[in-house]
Amino acid sequence: MYRSGFANRSDDEPRAALAALAARDALIKLWPRAWSVPRFRAFTRKVDHVKRAVITGITGQDGAYLARLLLNKGYKVFGTYRRTSSVNQWRIQELGIAEHANLELVEYDLTDQGTSIRLIEQAQPDEVYNLAAQSFVGVSFEQPATTAQITGVGALFLLEAIRMVNRKTRFYQASTSEMFGKVQAVPQSEHTPFWPRSPYGVAKLYAHWMTVNYRESYDIFGASGILFNHESPLRGREFVTRKITDAAARIVRGRQELLELGNLDARRDWGYAEEYVEGMWRMLQTDHPDTYVLATGPHRIGARFRQSRLRRGGLAAVLAGAGHRRGRRGCQGPSARAHQPALLPSRRGRVTDRRCRQGAHRIGLGSAHLAGRPVPHDGAGRSGARRA
Repeated sequence: MYRSGFANRSDDEPRAALAALAARDALIKLWPRAWSVPRFRAFTRKVDHVKRAVITGITGQDGAYLARLLLNKGYKVFGTYRRTSSVNQWRIQELGIAEHANLELVEYDLTDQGTSIRLIEQAQPDEVYNLAAQSFVGVSFEQPATTAQITGVGALFLLEAIRMVNRKTRFYQASTSEMFGKVQAVPQSEHTPFWPRSPYGVAKLYAHWMTVNYRESYDIFGASGILFNHESPLRGREFVTRKITDAAARIVRGRQELLELGNLDARRDWGYAEEYVEGMWRMLQTDHPDTYVLATGPHRIGARFRQSRLRRGGLAAVLAGAGHRRGRRGCQGPSARAHQPALLPSRRGRVTDRRCRQGAHRIGLGSAHLAGRPVPHDGAGRSGARRA
């Protein structure tokens, strides 16, 4: 699982330092648990001043951006990935860091306590960023037990590994606004009560409270970042913002005729992912661990988001439905259909759900501006960590 991370040191380092590094690496190969000896750890700190970080879920949007940020700051980064037939590296390749000398990819199983302990023993990180999770709300209803094991208990295993191996390691837990669920106050802050409404939200809340508990009970530097929605060009196509921009580009190129979306009444706080990962890093640079909310402040209605993001590309859309609810299976909100303008007249005024009192309204949409960069800096100048 572990490969030496020091083979790529520059040749102009002093020979004594290189010899010390080689001796240390040789000892690790012969005796992996050498890291558990305090004097050995002290020795390695003297010959290696590079900060080390573990990022679980490095192949995701946040993990890739965070890896680039830390590499640019001179960190040695260990990025974990799941045991699959192929590693999905397109994000780190897109950012140009896949072959970085200080980046090492490590196979890791979040659901195995022993693997977590070995990871901390062998990487000896100064900082651990736990970004890996089963993060799809819909899937969490289909697989609640798996979601709980990966998203909730996986964080506990990392915290316990830190407690057993090196309590000075700083830990960041990626929490989520889904923990608020049925919101009790608007806007939400670090002091807003939690009321999660999905297995995903519940699992994240468990990981959050375990982070707080290890902080208070074992004096571990555990910071929890409650992040609202944050987007980027690296966002997966299964998420609504990327789904819109990808479909818009395909419609413009004639590869797709129609884009249908669900509830446009949903209100979201959308920020920019690259700014948010800097917030994660800043949380671990403070003197004392805490819980933080990262958000831009204003929330956006789905229809307005689509209109403002796609105005210039020559597409048109029909916004159908007034969002009235009727009965158990009533309309949950207006839906959107995006078309080429030439196709619009034949569809205008079409009623798509007989359970709802619906009208049809034409709104201008465009795609050219965002086909290459789907989401700009929504939170520029406003996002940041607010201390509890």
